Amino acid sequence: MYRGAMEPTWTSGGAPRGWGDWNRFIFDLPFAVAYFLFLKSTYQLEVIDPDWAFFRSASLAAVSQIFATVFLVKALMVKNFAVGTALAKTEAILTAIIGAWFFSATLSFVAYLAVAVGVLGVLVASNWKITLRGLVDNKSIKYGIGAGLGFALASLWIRDASLGLELPRLLSAATVLVYMVALQTVICLLWIAIKEKHQFTLIAQNILPAVFIGFTSVAGSVGWFTAMSLQNAAIVKTLGQTEFVLTLLITYLYFGERITGREYAGMALVAASVLLLLTTSV
Repeated sequence: MYRGAMEPTWTSGGAPRGWGDWNRFIFDLPFAVAYFLFLKSTYQLEVIDPDWAFFRSASLAAVSQIFATVFLVKALMVKNFAVGTALAKTEAILTAIIGAWFFSATLSFVAYLAVAVGVLGVLVASNWKITLRGLVDNKSIKYGIGAGLGFALASLWIRDASLGLELPRLLSAATVLVYMVALQTVICLLWIAIKEKHQFTLIAQNILPAVFIGFTSVAGSVGWFTAMSLQNAAIVKTLGQTEFVLTLLITYLYFGERITGREYAGMALVAASVLLLLTTSV
């Protein structure tokens, strides 16, 4: 959340949009390993022996997360980017639907309602205006839905991988995290070495922001992965919509940007969705 709010300061400092997302996958690894080793030592476990189902689910989650991030960056770069970014925010609903159909992760009616209200709140706050041009903008729709679908699938596979480990939930989440980050680091380094060698120069020129990205990203991922190990992924995604509320507050306090009426309305809807979840059984 804080990383997202601070990104304008990096892009204005010379790093292109999307630079932080590439570096997120690379600089996460040292912090993820340190967290994993700390928990492993705390629980006094010598060996963790995941099965093939873990590697399947965690690998699919890692790749899905990369594709989702790429689609989200591309959505930000197209002319009519508001459509794409708004559709990407439907990941909570996609998580609920796909989870019910393919992962046996059903919810109560009130919980589904809360998910829908939360997504509506984010869409309202994003100031997305539905226009004919926006609906026929194939790139925006493709990238937006691709990002939302990728993040939704990643969430479901993360939970699946974590639940498959017979470990304390904190440690199982950390195991999934460190494996995914390691795999993503290898994939991204290979991609950059083959296709985008200039990224290495940007990394060298922006090493401190890159380390900051890695730390804050892992800190957020620890929360996400642990929560999805404990609760239905769609519920976690809905509660996570409060991230944008905190981001708005940071941009208001740090950058002095005024919060609009639509943003206040969106925050109210997100708050209502959270209250619904807190007062009902999922």
